[in-house]
Amino acid sequence: MIDPKLLRQSTADVAANLARRGYTFDAAAYLSLEERRKALQMDTEHLQGQRNKSAKSVGKAKAQGEDIQPLLLAIKDLGDQLAASESALQEVQSQLKDIELDLPNLLDASVPDGRDESDNAEVRQWGTPIELPFDARDHIELGENLGMIDFEAASKISGSRFTVMSGPLARLQRALIQLMLDTHTDKHGYEEKYVPYLVHASALVGTGNLPKFEKDLFRTSGETPYYLIPTAEVPVTNLAQDAIFEVGELPKHFVAHTPCFRSEAGSYGQDTKGMIRQHQFEKVELVHFVAADESMAALETLTGHAEAILQKLELPYRVVALCAGDVGFGAAKTYDIEVWLPGQQKYREISSCSNYNDFQARRMKARRRNPDSGKPELIHTLNGSGVAAGRALIAIMENYQNEDGSIRIPIALQPYMGGAESISA
Repeated sequence: MIDPKLLRQSTADVAANLARRGYTFDAAAYLSLEERRKALQMDTEHLQGQRNKSAKSVGKAKAQGEDIQPLLLAIKDLGDQLAASESALQEVQSQLKDIELDLPNLLDASVPDGRDESDNAEVRQWGTPIELPFDARDHIELGENLGMIDFEAASKISGSRFTVMSGPLARLQRALIQLMLDTHTDKHGYEEKYVPYLVHASALVGTGNLPKFEKDLFRTSGETPYYLIPTAEVPVTNLAQDAIFEVGELPKHFVAHTPCFRSEAGSYGQDTKGMIRQHQFEKVELVHFVAADESMAALETLTGHAEAILQKLELPYRVVALCAGDVGFGAAKTYDIEVWLPGQQKYREISSCSNYNDFQARRMKARRRNPDSGKPELIHTLNGSGVAAGRALIAIMENYQNEDGSIRIPIALQPYMGGAESISA
């Protein structure tokens, strides 16, 4: 959430920044509501003071044997006025909060201009896209020919956008997850977390998923509904909810493996076949809590940690800086890591690494103790996939395929596969 003080005092600057995203901020309507709020706030405080003063007068008049009925009537009238004023104030505050929750984050000045993904800026490449000496198969054909991916069975059980994997291919995904967790904990120094897969709405508000992306979430029914997590970012980032980190406690680096659940409401017709875009998938998530002046450097570090996994797997990839029109709702700056898929002959996103600045922290009231002033101040939060296991599996299948349909196992994964060097029918 953007600082309300900034919205009030630098409205034109905020509107100009949001316009880079293609978002129109009705500054006049916001400021008009804010003026209404201030007037109602003053009226409410004045009425509260009048009521308290009158209440004291009742006690004094009663002690002096005076008729208190007129005073009681006056207090009742003040109470009615106060209730009406408080109700109007609450309504205006609610309208302001709705506007503030709907506003995307302010973009960092380093984010390139542009309208959509076609304007994203390539930062670097690692490795060379593989040129196979035969016609490359995609992961769908490879998996079905091996008899280890069954979309039909998944459809009978759950419908479209689900997958059943079997045997060595299922183990290969598990091996990928283990490699990621081991690398991030042992080499990169992350603390591993096991977190709930069901969360309250407040946790999703804290990370910026609600109210904006309600349609993309799966929700349970019942008196107290829960939401299935769309990513481990939600429960892990909310570990900072209502917290004040003392001097020396930051930075914190967390890693968590979870399933992720997304309705994909906004992706109708996109990647309907295969495992690129699923309702349920596995991901290893990286989350950083840092001081404000350290977050941009932390974004580079976090992105590098995600890249290290692809380098271990010897998968060609590129890093792109998302342009203003493609940066996600809550992010101030984002790098996407895109892995090369021979079956599609193009790069596809496998990790998105973002700096949220204080956008999530303000919603969660996540703070740290300033070592100089001793006062609490908002932290900055970052997260990124380290990386998406399903898409990493697809990348291995397509980049390590043989002409006979078998799949070589990357050297880094062989210890997790019992020493096996390939997967075949």
